[in-house]
Amino acid sequence: MRSFRIAAHVSSFVLAAVAALTGATAAQASDSAAPTGYVALGDSYSSGVGAGSYDAGSGACKRSTKAYPALWAAAHSPSSFNFTACSGARTGDVMANQLGPLGAGTGLVSISIGGNDAGFADVMTTCVLYSESTCVKRVNEARAYVTSTLPSRLSDVYSAISTKAPAARVVVLGYPRFYKLSGTCAAGLSENERSAINGAADLLNSTIKQNAATRGFAFGDVTTTFAGHEICSGASWLHSVNWADIGESYHPTAAGQSGGYLPVFASAA
Repeated sequence: MRSFRIAAHVSSFVLAAVAALTGATAAQASDSAAPTGYVALGDSYSSGVGAGSYDAGSGACKRSTKAYPALWAAAHSPSSFNFTACSGARTGDVMANQLGPLGAGTGLVSISIGGNDAGFADVMTTCVLYSESTCVKRVNEARAYVTSTLPSRLSDVYSAISTKAPAARVVVLGYPRFYKLSGTCAAGLSENERSAINGAADLLNSTIKQNAATRGFAFGDVTTTFAGHEICSGASWLHSVNWADIGESYHPTAAGQSGGYLPVFASAA
């Protein structure tokens, strides 16, 4: 009888241990079933304007199969991929039109935004068409906007992303410097204009990085990968003025997406 009781006690202990281990394994499995969907938000630098191979269904948003979000998704096969980035988007457009796919299943988000808020297109148009002094004045107006107004706009977008996709890792991508100074360009903008534009890009990037950090988001600095591939470098990954397709001007080529943006995003993701 005593042997039976000892055997029963041992059996109960083993069953309890198995149950505990099974429960732990189930909990670990539940924990490992982390959200794995990927949502790509942002402006033309994320949609892939300038890279060609546009999805006809994306219309004026010009989402390219050669843009870094599509390239990353093709290589990593996330459980879902929603590509809502759109040419010309500002922070308000992201808030109004791009956040729908975010949810509990979103594990990764990428975004580039802020350049259009700061008047990127108008700055470059002004600098191409008007005098050096007019160009520098317009650049300084953009800088003032980046310093005074853009941070609150970025904060609104980042807050909305966090609220809608609380489990997601968010990677905020910056912008390249446009010009290699003292480079190969024999015509076009003056060196002072190019320097002013590069300085404004640096300010924009530092502002975006600072605001992303306050939300706990990763920042992808593409100035490093684009170094040596700016306009006037002789091996540019950026379109200069393209009179045949003006919308592609000052946007990354397919090589800029795959060689400039993709490795930075992949590393941060």
